[in-house]
Amino acid sequence: MEKKLEEKRRKIKILYISNSYVVFVKKDIGILRKYFEVEFLKYGGFMSIIYFIFTLLLKIRNIDVIFCRFASTHAFFAVLFSKIFRKKSIVVVGGFDIANIPEINYGFARSPLTRFLLRFTINNADRVLPLSEALKKDIFNNVGRVRGGNIEVVPNGYDTKKWKPASKKERLVITVCGELNETICKRKGIEVFIQAARYLPDVEFVVIDKKTKYSRKLEENAPKNVKFVSVPTQSKELLRYYQKAKVYCQLSRYEGHPNALSEAMLCECVPVGTKYGGIPEVIGDTGFYVPYGDAKATAEAIKKALNSDKGKEARKRIETLFPLERRETALFNIVHELLGDEHEKLS
Repeated sequence: MEKKLEEKRRKIKILYISNSYVVFVKKDIGILRKYFEVEFLKYGGFMSIIYFIFTLLLKIRNIDVIFCRFASTHAFFAVLFSKIFRKKSIVVVGGFDIANIPEINYGFARSPLTRFLLRFTINNADRVLPLSEALKKDIFNNVGRVRGGNIEVVPNGYDTKKWKPASKKERLVITVCGELNETICKRKGIEVFIQAARYLPDVEFVVIDKKTKYSRKLEENAPKNVKFVSVPTQSKELLRYYQKAKVYCQLSRYEGHPNALSEAMLCECVPVGTKYGGIPEVIGDTGFYVPYGDAKATAEAIKKALNSDKGKEARKRIETLFPLERRETALFNIVHELLGDEHEKLS
């Protein structure tokens, strides 16, 4: 019986489309491949749009579900062709795709054309899965004329066995920002992080990024207690930084569902963050909040966090609300519901 069930699940074919092959995309594909046949198609941007459409048309006849990470241009074409060829479609809304933040020049939803593409995608996808309640609100606020009956919040999930506390905490404050440029620097509040370090010269601050020219310039002008280090995501080295750090800062103007913050909290870092996007949904009452752009208030909050014992509460919150198993169950069940196999459910 179990073998027959496995064969049935494997017959379901999913085409997973994204404009990047980052960690959370790999996680989703790993989850889906436990139960279904999954093929990945990368959208390479506007310059490769003809190739993308041609490839999509070649593959769509032989799949059951199109699964898009991010509701950007590739999702518009994926949902359009899924309607034409009568295939099911799922679109994950992650952050940039639904954002409209003109003061930092950020977000796909900034122009009438992209809002039209978003409106079509959101209204015609069989299921739209924002990563946070904040993103769900932004769908209605930034896109307009959205029906909404197909929207279901499904947060990212985290491996609670991998991200775990270890050694004694140090007077270390960290933030993770990926590949730094001017836009990311403003959105993530990195300059504020550096300015806050000037108020706390006896505390070590570390920015974990990919060592770009932009980050090197920032490092040159930063105080001596600020370091920039290049550490691969998902690595043991990153885990060690989480385990050593007493405080993790998420000082962003916009986040969908902050992954590094969640991983750090699992390692019992005390969070300091703004109240934008999905940040409060992750932190809850386990950390300290600061106004975006206020270095002095940030330094004061960091001081409190360094003397706080909220680390265990922070870990417990992520364990409870965002385990990897929760996302796995949700994605499995949604695929089967769309295909009319509602008796096939994980609990």
